[in-house]
Amino acid sequence: MQLLQELQRRNVFRVAIGYVISSWLLIQVADLVLENIGSPDWVMQSIMLVLALGFPVAVFFSWAYEVTPEGLKRESEIDRTQSITHVTGRKLDRAIMAMLVVALGYFIWESRFAGNEPEAEPAPDRARSAQASPAVEATPNAKSEATLASHSIAVLPFVNMSSDPEQEYFSDGLSEELLNLLAKIPELKVASRSSAFQFKGEKIDLTEVAKKLNVAYVLEGSVRKADNQLRITAQLIKAGDGYHLWSETYDRSLDNIFAIQDEISAAVVSALKIELLGEAPKAVVVDPEAYALVLKARYLYDKWGKESFAAAIEAYQQALAVDPDYAEAWAGLSVTYLSQTQSGYLDGEEGLALARAAVDRAVELDPELATAWSRLSLIQSVFEWDWVSAEQSLQTAMELAPTDARVLGAAGNLSNIMGRPEEALAYYQRVLEDDPLDLISLYNAADMLHRQGRLQESEIAFRKLLELNPEDWGSHTQLAIIMLQEDRAQEAWEELDREVDPQQQEYGRILALFALDRGVEARQRLDRFIEKNQAWGAFLIATIYARNDDVDSAFAWLDRSYEQRDGWLPTILNEPLFKNMHDDPRWAEQLDRLNLPQ
Repeated sequence: MQLLQELQRRNVFRVAIGYVISSWLLIQVADLVLENIGSPDWVMQSIMLVLALGFPVAVFFSWAYEVTPEGLKRESEIDRTQSITHVTGRKLDRAIMAMLVVALGYFIWESRFAGNEPEAEPAPDRARSAQASPAVEATPNAKSEATLASHSIAVLPFVNMSSDPEQEYFSDGLSEELLNLLAKIPELKVASRSSAFQFKGEKIDLTEVAKKLNVAYVLEGSVRKADNQLRITAQLIKAGDGYHLWSETYDRSLDNIFAIQDEISAAVVSALKIELLGEAPKAVVVDPEAYALVLKARYLYDKWGKESFAAAIEAYQQALAVDPDYAEAWAGLSVTYLSQTQSGYLDGEEGLALARAAVDRAVELDPELATAWSRLSLIQSVFEWDWVSAEQSLQTAMELAPTDARVLGAAGNLSNIMGRPEEALAYYQRVLEDDPLDLISLYNAADMLHRQGRLQESEIAFRKLLELNPEDWGSHTQLAIIMLQEDRAQEAWEELDREVDPQQQEYGRILALFALDRGVEARQRLDRFIEKNQAWGAFLIATIYARNDDVDSAFAWLDRSYEQRDGWLPTILNEPLFKNMHDDPRWAEQLDRLNLPQ
């Protein structure tokens, strides 16, 4: 008892309490500042270590020393009758109360108001704007705010707060995984990845983002990854007023990543008061190392291009070496092989065999993986020309995920191949109604308008797409082809200056040179294009000859395209550049051998 009384008299308890409260406040402020400036993890760890080591030092000094009017003195040197520890205690009590008020205020601020961004300045136009085509216009500005679904959400890309910028693949991948998990809830409408990721890295006004994406709520956050340790923050915001419905910070190991996803998903359902008709979807648990490698592979694939595809395949293969039964990895590997093949980076026969084997394995491992069935349908139609099997695989995908943008996109592609352009356009529009910024569907819708001969609407649609992404691969070339069809050759040539895909750019240049009456140069460049790309580009070469009314050469290259099983050939029915060949008897022969409708 004497010891406790002495500890109390010397204010040891007060100093300990004050030290703990002030240290907590300092850690919160430091965490906020360091997170915003992207400091390395070791800085925060060092601050916490120093504060922890300082605690016994503070307690020791409060026991051994006393503050007097003459300064700091050892307690043993002070006459007990001259001690003023009771005065110091009252001062410490007031200081502790003040710190508690500050701590409470900070807690309220963090839970209610933290994360609100100031209104962003309007971004400058990055491309020429045009009134959107009614055929593809699906922006929520045309709708009243009352029509916004109360259960609709966009998952913005989580910010990479790791000291290593190359860990960005993990924050992007986690955002996409959360998006896909929430999209499995039938009662919740979720904006697609391509739409939500349009705002990556931008200073944004969440209200404007929500209007553009036609959603009522936004989920955002950050990821800090150091080796096997994660710190994930997430917050759910009501876009109309910026009110934070929920926020949480998770300090876990990588092994807990799937549990974190389930917890965030459950928190969103609870905060939005969604009444689920069935069980809440759960994240599929796989090996954490393989999972991280798949996120890396997807990130690399989205960068597009020869080197990115090769790097993505390497990452997928590394993931499968860790977990050979990872269905999503097999499905991703398949689509990457297909992209390599269609871009001419991989031999057609070899690429098709690799892609087919990978997607078959994905379906075998997870028969309910809708995207695997849609990719199988793509292979069966575009490469194997097995229309019946393609329709069956697509039907399975539609039954498993009737609102999935990738599945609807595959349905549109098959409808286009089978000569049903209006039906194909309707599938793309279904995606755009819920997800007006989905780049893939915007491209497909613009292309389908072009194939229907609706050139002005198609041009408007492509310009809308390029406003969102000025470096969209192939879109400037498609825009140039429309201009060539309208005898705007010089304008088409200038448009091709903006094309980022070198193969598509050169293809467009050759078409434009013929239209500009620079035939000698056009034929020279065509010869070089053939020499370089004939193994995979026979269909494109045929369109060049058809455009210049060399029908015999066009049919010869279509024959070669058939022999090579060119992935572009099944789109022959609605190809605008072949219209001058439709009355030739050889046209019907081309369709017959593909078993396509006349």
